[in-house]
Amino acid sequence: MEAEGLGWLLVPLHQLVSWGAAGAMVFGGVVPYIPQYRDIRRTQNAEGFSTYVCLVLLVANILRILFWFGRRFESPLLWQSVVMILTMLLMLKLCTEVRVANELNLKRRVFSDFDPHHFWHWSSFADYVQCVLAFTGVAGYITYLSIDSALFVETLGFLAVLTEAMLGVPQLYRNHRHQSTEGMRWSSPGPAGTWDSRSPAVKASSDLLWDTQPQAIRSIKMVLMWTSGDTFKTAYFLLNGAPLQFSVCGLLQVLVDLAILGQACVFTRSPLKPAPHTAHPASTKAL
Repeated sequence: MEAEGLGWLLVPLHQLVSWGAAGAMVFGGVVPYIPQYRDIRRTQNAEGFSTYVCLVLLVANILRILFWFGRRFESPLLWQSVVMILTMLLMLKLCTEVRVANELNLKRRVFSDFDPHHFWHWSSFADYVQCVLAFTGVAGYITYLSIDSALFVETLGFLAVLTEAMLGVPQLYRNHRHQSTEGMRWSSPGPAGTWDSRSPAVKASSDLLWDTQPQAIRSIKMVLMWTSGDTFKTAYFLLNGAPLQFSVCGLLQVLVDLAILGQACVFTRSPLKPAPHTAHPASTKAL
């Protein structure tokens, strides 16, 4: 009787935990962009945010959705991609509006849209939408023609998750090149912690609080947060039987996080070198 009574308690508890984990997977990846979005909207300054991050995540999640048609995986992982795509489009829309509003030379801005060197730096949000739709259409058509090829489907899956998994590599390389982890900030949504679109007043006040802790402690705490998030994600992949691509690339992300954590520990033993705070085209991570 006691076992049966305990079972009645464990079943709903297990269901609740499953729902919570699924919800974390669906919405956890976009949570870091909420303060970034609000900050850009409040300050009307998007210079510190690289729209190439949106490009990388849009490509990765579009490919992941196409992969789902060839090999079905858990619905939360599919909805995660849908939510991330919508979030990146919202970020692009806001950044475009802010940039256009701050652009003084209208004539130069309009004609730059036709310059290949200004790819993904357009003055109209509709141009981004058209580009995303064109990419989706071409990739979707190729997937439709090759959907019966197991090699194509598996390769598509690896491309999708590997693109996202490699987003921590630029930070790893940057730290190695500068022999320092300086510049990684809590306000950044991922391991490239080089974005800072805050107003001078907000930046000064938050940096004052930030600087009350030693650089080593700040860096280690931040990387531990990345590692815990990627570990949760990888464990979710393994426990829920996600396709091999998800588990392999999740483990790769954890290894990259551990490598950055090792850098943070090693570089504390030597003087820090000043590193430029420049935005990298692929400088964020998604849960």
